[in-house]
Amino acid sequence: MISLDFNFNILTRDLSHYLENQVKVGLFGSGVGLSLVLGFSAAYTCYYLISVAKKPQLISGGKKFCQFLREQCPVVSETYYPTFWCWESRIQTLLRPFVTAKPGVVYRNELIKAADGGQISLDWFDNDDSLSYPNPDTRPTILLLPGLTGTSRESYILHMVQQSRDLGYRCVVFNNRGVSGETLLTPRTYCAANTEDLEAVIEHIQRNNGAAPVMAAGVSMGGMMLVNYLGSKGRQTCLKGVVVFSAGWDVFECTASLEKPLDRFLFNSYLTSCLQASVHRHRPVLEKCYDIDHVMKARTIREFDERFTSIMFGYPTNDDYYRDASPVHKLKSVQVPMLCLNAADDVFSPSHAIPVEVVKQNPNLAMIITCHGGHIGFLEGLWPRRSTYMDRVFKQFAKAVIEQGSCLKDLS
Repeated sequence: MISLDFNFNILTRDLSHYLENQVKVGLFGSGVGLSLVLGFSAAYTCYYLISVAKKPQLISGGKKFCQFLREQCPVVSETYYPTFWCWESRIQTLLRPFVTAKPGVVYRNELIKAADGGQISLDWFDNDDSLSYPNPDTRPTILLLPGLTGTSRESYILHMVQQSRDLGYRCVVFNNRGVSGETLLTPRTYCAANTEDLEAVIEHIQRNNGAAPVMAAGVSMGGMMLVNYLGSKGRQTCLKGVVVFSAGWDVFECTASLEKPLDRFLFNSYLTSCLQASVHRHRPVLEKCYDIDHVMKARTIREFDERFTSIMFGYPTNDDYYRDASPVHKLKSVQVPMLCLNAADDVFSPSHAIPVEVVKQNPNLAMIITCHGGHIGFLEGLWPRRSTYMDRVFKQFAKAVIEQGSCLKDLS
């Protein structure tokens, strides 16, 4: 377990030694500044240990799944120590892409045809050097779904690929249409409610790697799409297990939260511009069916969805789309072991909209809720470059599902 062991005596001694040797005059020389610094450090340390570093909540719909997680995934019972200098939710969310390393990963790209004539881009990490599973026919496969505008090059995706490589598994990243550089062949992109492309990808994986166990991990909108898929398929899927990170459970609540002034400034406007940039790249094929000039004037995600997404997928109103896209309504129909990780301070998925009571009613579901972590943040350690709390949850659960999955049969 990654932890921060604070010893007040050592902290005081080391800081005092530094100040005595480095600052000889002025305020610190008088001893007043030293007392202030030491007092602040002690107070901050106490606050951190009492109010910030906490064990996560583990909620499950059944005792069997809960016991499995406690035995096979010790991370669910361990105290989460957010990075002490950036534990606030927005700071965690904003810094994660810049602070965490991007492991070197070489993908094999594959384009598969969709039913409407479009194409879907898959990035494979085959892991042919796997010592645990040298036979590619039986090598476990992890399907990864990035967030709203994410691709296989996101740091959180690269970290999961690295964790899977260490376990000897193969990975495939499902890039939503039009976001990873491929040509958009038809006037259609993607949304959280429509799972046709995801179904095609899973069938393709099963058809080509039928003897290998398959599980999936979805992040943010990728997790929402994954839950909506599972809710529609029930037991009719090849997935052995699923883990979902920082999903927005109720889209109405998510968009309302992101429209608050500060969060609109920090996140909403930026994501809207990213969505518009993707539309602009494919303007020649999209402008035949949609008013792109009107779309490019959107200032929020809600306005973008009203002018583009909901129209593309045939919804009478944007509210109808948001209702259909909200995974909270599909959770009761999930029949595959699924672990979810959310932070209570995630402004993308506010705590009052986390479906705790719904999770308790389905024995196939379990949820970890940390007090801090932001949106896809979960930074921990003094310098959180190599690994995050989210990475550890992913690695332990993936290993448990692949290697101890027989224990998860018949959770009801």
